[in-house]
Amino acid sequence: MPSSKQKTSKSAPKSGSANFQPLAVGIDIGGTGTKYGIVDRNGNILYSSEISTRGHQLVESFIDALYDQLTILIEEAGGTGRMKGIGVGAPNGNYYTGTIEYAPNLPWKGIIPLAKLIENKFHLPVVLTNDANAAALGEMMYGAAKEMKDFIMITLGTGVGSGIVANGKLIYGHDGFAGELGHTIIIPDGRLHEGTGKHGSLEAYASATGVRLTAIEFLNKSKEESLLRSIPPNKIDSKKVYDAAIEGDKLAKEIFDYTGKILGLALANFVMFSSPEAIILFGGLTKAGELILKPTRQHMEENLIQVFQNKVKILVSHLKEADAAILGASALVWEMK
Repeated sequence: MPSSKQKTSKSAPKSGSANFQPLAVGIDIGGTGTKYGIVDRNGNILYSSEISTRGHQLVESFIDALYDQLTILIEEAGGTGRMKGIGVGAPNGNYYTGTIEYAPNLPWKGIIPLAKLIENKFHLPVVLTNDANAAALGEMMYGAAKEMKDFIMITLGTGVGSGIVANGKLIYGHDGFAGELGHTIIIPDGRLHEGTGKHGSLEAYASATGVRLTAIEFLNKSKEESLLRSIPPNKIDSKKVYDAAIEGDKLAKEIFDYTGKILGLALANFVMFSSPEAIILFGGLTKAGELILKPTRQHMEENLIQVFQNKVKILVSHLKEADAAILGASALVWEMK
């Protein structure tokens, strides 16, 4: 998407005194695109749009483009005086320092003082964290984790992200990077994760990328007939595996069973670490429904010691996928002191 253009959706703020209630700006920065919106305290997205991330090799150029487009929406929503602040979810975002640090899928390398740069441009308070932590806050404020004080949010997309909430507080750790459950080692000396160089991490198996790699491995190891054999290996993805499984393809179902086994094992470890009320799953892989949820539940329970068994719910996020990123980022604003 060209950076000079934006797609905008909006709903006019309601008339009356509600017009004077504060609003929050939520920004979710992804490797390809950046979504942003203006959100009220009840989680209604009043205005939203997006710009290209990939199209800006310099962070200063990106912030200039963001300012040009977002200020239009801010003015339509009542001006900067109505904005409580700006929340930003970003890969490798550090809550304590407001920096993005060594994000592999963003065009800006090294340590980027993003919160300070945005604050200087917009003259509004800015708070930043990583995208998975923002998703957890959004779920706690607007979604399936309402009223919960202990839960773990797992995002199953191209990678595996996570946010851990304990005693009603998001766990950041001493350096702001706590909660990287996707990079925990589940199979020692297992599959290589090309992005980190580590072997056997959860992300290497339970992400959409992991499903694709499992499919290729299973096809190479097995001689079983499968609809997936008609697809070139470089064209196989988790959606095609799902489509084959829905058609009754045995090998495709085995791929989801294996993925659920690995995910369930990991979730058992996470449960015994923080004893959450629920684990909430979000992201593209959850669209596979019981194909992945059933083996995940089974293997989580099998790997829990008795005191933890049959206590922890596995839920799918209540947030719309298209809205979740903006809601999660905006939730950071309401947490501001």
